[in-house]
Amino acid sequence: MGRIIAFANQKGGIGKTTSAINTAAAVAALGYKVLLVDCDPQGNTTSGVGINKKGLINSTYDVMIGNCDVNSAIRNTEFKNLHILPTNIDLAGAEFELVTLDDRAFRLKNALDTVKDQYDYIFIDCPPSLGILTIDCLTAADGVIIPMQCEYFALEGLSQLMVTIRKIKGLYNSDLQIVGIIITMFNGRLNLSMQVLGELKKYYADKIFKEPIPRSVRLSEAPSYGMPIEYYDRMSKGAEAYRAIAKELITRI
Repeated sequence: MGRIIAFANQKGGIGKTTSAINTAAAVAALGYKVLLVDCDPQGNTTSGVGINKKGLINSTYDVMIGNCDVNSAIRNTEFKNLHILPTNIDLAGAEFELVTLDDRAFRLKNALDTVKDQYDYIFIDCPPSLGILTIDCLTAADGVIIPMQCEYFALEGLSQLMVTIRKIKGLYNSDLQIVGIIITMFNGRLNLSMQVLGELKKYYADKIFKEPIPRSVRLSEAPSYGMPIEYYDRMSKGAEAYRAIAKELITRI
């Protein structure tokens, strides 16, 4: 049975989608069958693995509001063992359509439960907010990975996210666990980065993945080619970092 891991952080621009795509691709490259679920209405995870998000016939939106079953929406990618449940801006409307439904927090969980046995890992890219879609993602997940930058505002955002995770555990998903924290866009030469990392280690030392993700031009370029870094530039520092994350993740789970 596949493990479902959500990548979540309500603060945008911190490498959440980049981490979801590249961790999924790195785990898949190790030989595991992986489903990547795009639950962010921006659809960057979808385009980031080479799928055209315009004109999708079936998407995460259709699955969540009941227009189709999940198998009808899952697409193959060009990359080894990597499949995707794609999305586009239509998903933004789901926030309003789900709000009146009694089972709104369980729509994604119910869908993924039907395909969970088909994959070794299911990774969900959550939206950069703490709304209904994120609640759905965390309700469906077995664990959460939190990508974050070494900035003080990120520390504040982490505290808010921890509160949300505790609420989800209490209301919808008592088994939800924090799998780990990925440090993104890291520059060890900056005093601020080292100070924030020191603060994180005081409280979450056992949760921080050993390999930080460096700032990298190649990581920034890869999505414009619709490729994970593992395939865009396998020898880059970014690709090496995400391979290390993938291996550590497998041992943690």
